[in-house]
Amino acid sequence: MILRRVARPLLAAIFISGGIGALRDTQGHAKAAEPFLTESFDKLEGVVPESVPRDPATLVRIDAAVKVGVGVALAAGKAPRLASLLLLGSLVPTTLAAHRFWEVKEPAERQQQQIQFIKNAGLAGGLLLAAADTAGKPSLGWRAKRAASKTEKRAEKLAKRAEKAITK
Repeated sequence: MILRRVARPLLAAIFISGGIGALRDTQGHAKAAEPFLTESFDKLEGVVPESVPRDPATLVRIDAAVKVGVGVALAAGKAPRLASLLLLGSLVPTTLAAHRFWEVKEPAERQQQQIQFIKNAGLAGGLLLAAADTAGKPSLGWRAKRAASKTEKRAEKLAKRAEKAITK
């Protein structure tokens, strides 16, 4: 459908652009994310494996690569539901790290951060819609229920035939 061919690239564009921006200014993004990352890793001590990088710059690069790569996949319509979920998984921590408006004292900066937070919440809604979009095909849940129902009906027919054969 033409709507999907237009909407997906439009939704993906901000993630691709943001990922490229983060790769260009990794240190700036890492500095902004560091308080959130430190707090998060402190709270999850013993839960997060030691093999997970803790360096903010490395995590920013990983996040940026996800945004660019998965954003391109969404824009191209390649595994769009999975791509949408992966972008959502990237968007949530990015938003919590970069737009903590509730901690900002200066009113103008607080308002700017709140606007960015709400914008990202809107993007999250768009990603949820894209993740739920089955492109006109029935969902996996519907298909599974239908297959189970058909199997149950076939089993009932076979049971009736077997019962008739036994009673003869």
